[in-house]
Formats: sequence, C-alpha cells, structure tokens
Amino acid sequence: MSLNALLKRGPFAKAPARILVVCTRRIGDVLLTTPLIRSLKKKWPGAAIDMLVFRGTEGVLKGNPDLHEVIAVAHRQPWRQTLRDLGSIRGKYDIAITAMSSDRSRMYLWMGGRWRLGVVEAKLRDWPKRLMLSRAMTIPDDGSHVVQDSMRIAREMAAVPTGEVVPPVPTEAERQQLRQSLAPLAGRAYAVLHLRPKYRYKMWTDDGWFALAQWLQQRGLAVVLTGGGDADELTYVDALAQRLPGMLNLAGKLSFAQTAALIASAELYVGPDTATTHTAAATGTPVVTMFGPTPPDRWGPWPHTWDSLDNPWQRRGSAHRGNVYLVQGPGECVPCGEEGCDRHLDSDSACLQNLPASQVIAAAQVMLELKRCKQGAKDVERAVSVPAAPPHAER
Repeated sequence: MSLNALLKRGPFAKAPARILVVCTRRIGDVLLTTPLIRSLKKKWPGAAIDMLVFRGTEGVLKGNPDLHEVIAVAHRQPWRQTLRDLGSIRGKYDIAITAMSSDRSRMYLWMGGRWRLGVVEAKLRDWPKRLMLSRAMTIPDDGSHVVQDSMRIAREMAAVPTGEVVPPVPTEAERQQLRQSLAPLAGRAYAVLHLRPKYRYKMWTDDGWFALAQWLQQRGLAVVLTGGGDADELTYVDALAQRLPGMLNLAGKLSFAQTAALIASAELYVGPDTATTHTAAATGTPVVTMFGPTPPDRWGPWPHTWDSLDNPWQRRGSAHRGNVYLVQGPGECVPCGEEGCDRHLDSDSACLQNLPASQVIAAAQVMLELKRCKQGAKDVERAVSVPAAPPHAER
C-alpha cells in the first residue's frame, strides 16, 4: 500500500508528527542524506525529524535546521547495548525511513516506525527483509548518484525532491574561535587545501600538493591547511607546512562545522574524494577535487544550487559543473571502483599518482577566474543599483 493511501486513513489520517531517518554508514553518506531530510521537512514542516547515525559521524549534522534530534549509536557494540538502543526508539515514530540496504538500519526502522520505508536488493533471497518494511524500494543499478537515490525516496514519500546538501553550522562560540585561528592571516584572502583523505587509495601526491600551494601563494593567496585529528594525518599535513613556510596549518584544530565555515569564506577549496570535499561543494565555494578509482557518477560532490534532477557527473572524464571542477586521473581503467591498484584501503592508485599538478592548477585557475568575474559582475550591479545623489538645490 502506498503512503498516500495510508495518509488518508487510520493512524495516518493526518500529517506525521515524528519521522526517523536512519543512515548507519560513513560520514559522507550521512551528509548526502540531508537532501532527503530537507525534502521531508518541506512536505511536513511541522514534523519533528530525527536522524540515527553511527557515533563519530554526527558532526556533519551540527546545526542542521531541518533536524529535531540526532541519535548517535556505536558502530560496534555488545548486543545488550544494541537492544537498549532499540528500546529507546520503540514505537516513537509515525514514519521511519532508510536510504540504504542494511540489516542494521532495517532493524532500527522495524523497532522505531509504525510505517517503514527501506531499500532492499533485487534478489529473491531478500524477501524476508521486505517483511520488516511497510514499503520496500529497489534502487536500480543505473549509474545514479547517491543524491538521486535520496530524490527517488522523496518522490516515493510524495515529497518534492531537492538536491540541496546541507552543510553543518558552527555555534557562535565556535565562530569566534575560528576568527581567532585566522588572525595570523590579517584579513588576507585565502585558499583551503585538504590534503589527506581517510584512506590512502584516494590520496594525491606530495609534490602535487607542494606545487599547487606554491602557485596559490604566488597568486597572492594565503594557504590554509585542514585535516582531522588522526596522528598520521597530522604528521602528513605538518610535513607540507614545514616544506613551504607561510601556510596556516589548522589540521586537527577545527570541528567539522568550523571547517565548513572556514571553507565558506575561502576563495577556493581543493581536496580529494572525502566528506570534507562534499561539504565544501555544499557551501557554494569554488571547489577543485581529484578523483581516481571512485566513480564520479555515483560519488562526485553535488554542486551547490544544482537545480536539475539529472546527474551532474558522467562516469569518465574531468568536468566542471556549477561550483565544482572534478579532475579525474588518467588511465583506461579509470574509474575502476576498487580500493586502489592493490585492492585494499592502504593501496596506492596509479591514476592519482600520475595526475599532474599542472592539470589541477589549470582547474584551480578556471575556478578562481570564474569567481573573480562573478564578483566583478556583482560589483557592477551594486554600483548601478545605487541611486545617484540628488542635485544640490540652487540657493
């Protein structure tokens, strides 16, 4: 039975009061589920929407105006704790939704929602999983983007789909702390470089980052480095900062929301395939990103204010869409969809190791020039819109 039919009778005769959205995956998956939440909030503005995620990913949802509460559960935990988590949400929600095919997410839906929509694989052996759901969806393997999957679910909920990814928002205290961190720049325009992804197979080269940072400094831009608090990442970022003095190293010093605010005021952001890059695209700042094994048509950063419901990215080839310039590494095998050439997380990827700095710099130049032209047009528009001072009256 469709949701529209349910809404016309029984417990769904009126708009839902409480909705649960479950996303028990990585931080990038959580961020790219925010368009679904926004679509639901626009359809039911009076509903309290909660989101259940793995602990450690909730920072990407900070300050999200569409959410009532974020519930964080441990990724790996004893069954007793899982049972307690399930008990805490039992029967609390009119509607529960997940955009992923996951046994654990379906379990939270089954316990928390009176009406449940989930994703299942198109396999006969998955029929028992459908019994846990009021409505089971199969997402076709047709090269769609993960944001488009959220749009499909929004349409299934009779909501108008949006592709608007919502970045996290810092508190005022965090903003003040960020301003203090940027004091060494003395108001200079800056570019943000996010050097290291979580996994090695998505990494670019040390020499490439050095050449790019040097080029940005020569253009008169300050360079700000960001990164997480992992010891290996801090060591890696610090090595580049030592190699080219004058850069401001903020790796490990900012929350995810502060990093989003930092990027929002930057002239340019450059980063690999990582959740921070998806956040950067959502802020509207010009973005250059380097992709290797990862298929862009599935995981490319969704451009800010991308109005079309069509996929902004193709599977092969570099491209510029909206505020994002995606530079794809060379090779006939690209994108392979594997975890590097050796098929494990700590593997190198030849497509990224062979991606020249000149190609990334050329993309950065395009994005900086576009921003300069847009700013110039705004300045002209602002000047024209200011009314002329009235002539002095003759005495």
